[in-house]
Amino acid sequence: MLSGPEISTSASRMLTSSPRFIIATLILGTGGSFQYGFHISVLNSPSPFIKELVNRTCTERYNLSLEPWVLSLIWSFIVSIYCIGGILGSLFAGRLAHVYGRKKSLLFNNILAIAGATMMLLSMVADSFEMIMIGRLLYGVNSGFALVVHTLYVVECAPRTMRGIAGVSVATFVALGKFAGQLLGLRELLGSEDWWPWLLAFSGFMGILQLLTLPFLPESPHFLLLDRGDRPGCEKAMQQLWGKGDHTSEIEEMLLQRAALQGVQYRTVWELICDRTVRWQLLTVMVTCSVLQFCGINAVYMYALDVFRTAGIPSHQLQYATLGTGLCEITVSLTCAMIIESTGKRVLLIRGNLMMVAVLGLLTITLNLQKQVFWMPYCSMILIFIYIFFFGSGPAGVTIALAADIFNQAYKPAAYTVGSFLNWISLFLIGILFPVLVQHLGEFCFIIFLACCLFCAAFIWRHLPEIKNRTILEITEDFRRMHAPKRGVGEWCMSEVKTQAMKSTKL
Repeated sequence: MLSGPEISTSASRMLTSSPRFIIATLILGTGGSFQYGFHISVLNSPSPFIKELVNRTCTERYNLSLEPWVLSLIWSFIVSIYCIGGILGSLFAGRLAHVYGRKKSLLFNNILAIAGATMMLLSMVADSFEMIMIGRLLYGVNSGFALVVHTLYVVECAPRTMRGIAGVSVATFVALGKFAGQLLGLRELLGSEDWWPWLLAFSGFMGILQLLTLPFLPESPHFLLLDRGDRPGCEKAMQQLWGKGDHTSEIEEMLLQRAALQGVQYRTVWELICDRTVRWQLLTVMVTCSVLQFCGINAVYMYALDVFRTAGIPSHQLQYATLGTGLCEITVSLTCAMIIESTGKRVLLIRGNLMMVAVLGLLTITLNLQKQVFWMPYCSMILIFIYIFFFGSGPAGVTIALAADIFNQAYKPAAYTVGSFLNWISLFLIGILFPVLVQHLGEFCFIIFLACCLFCAAFIWRHLPEIKNRTILEITEDFRRMHAPKRGVGEWCMSEVKTQAMKSTKL
């Protein structure tokens, strides 16, 4: 078996010799997780103009002057309806990706982005904030769908030695989307009173870009062989993505997985939840995807503005300071892509969460002392960037694509659906609960996020086996072996005998 540095070198060599795979990663990202990240950050800049549109529309149409609390309620709905759309999109993404394939599903999904962009462009002309709500809902469905299918597609297009890098690329495009929302939202670009509809419609351009380029990519090799039984099509797709060469080992690995799945059909979300044989894999996805939002990343970004302001940065320059946090997350995500194969995903998850625990503890102290000690805001600023570093190099870089490593092809779409659904639910809850937590707990709200990170690190250490350089069949066996004592050794042995007997009968 190859050592970590050898695998990293092999992955680098594969990247340079397979430019089509690099192009495929870029094409999939533009209409994939980029959309999710972009809409998380894009509303910060045009919020005053949108609120003004809401006020003007109600005054002209209904002769009604809105109370501040009513305006705040409408604004909260405009922000949160994106999460509702994301939940809806994630619920049917796995099923459609299985029925129609990864490529066709993503092509169809871009129509939603274009429709949402049209709503945004016409909202100011029509004096209708309702069109912004509809556009945000469509964007949410588009992003929720894309987050699932993009991850499935790009991981299945990568050779085994580069699946970690492919998974990190999903998080990289999320970070790029956040940064693009911050950058284009500058007053000098699209964040002005005249241009903000074009800012909100930018996702439509990314959807058109993917709609024009995606047809040139092949379908996922894993989908072609494991779901459709099309070996010639799979081999052709591999040659298009990885270049001409000997891909026998990859084919054999997939054939072994296909043999193990004989007679096993695509699993729905409900079947996945009820299946006790993959219970710990499912719990792993549920914990990591939930903690991805409850780790405190949104709280850190919110407090970053106060820290920068206290450190002496003028209010009119805060937008430029926040660009530094977005750029930091992109840089760290790219760094994670270079080390993930040599370090391992389990190590990155545990180390990232434990270091985030330490940083959140220190950040709680420095934020409470920043008014008493003049140099404390600078310590808080440093801690914010350190936190982003460990978030990007651990949970953000590993969690999104983790389901691809621990589930076989029959369970994978349903597992991604569950993980994405919980991610959106957690994002929605954070949006509702975080203002309340800040109001009652202040800087001590970080203690709650600290506890979530500590729990996630302990869970991963106890329940996730090593997945570096291992096939899905080996990882599945490790899960069974690790958690066999909890069912009783005798019961586990009998279950294994029955399972092997059923497989032998089917084969």
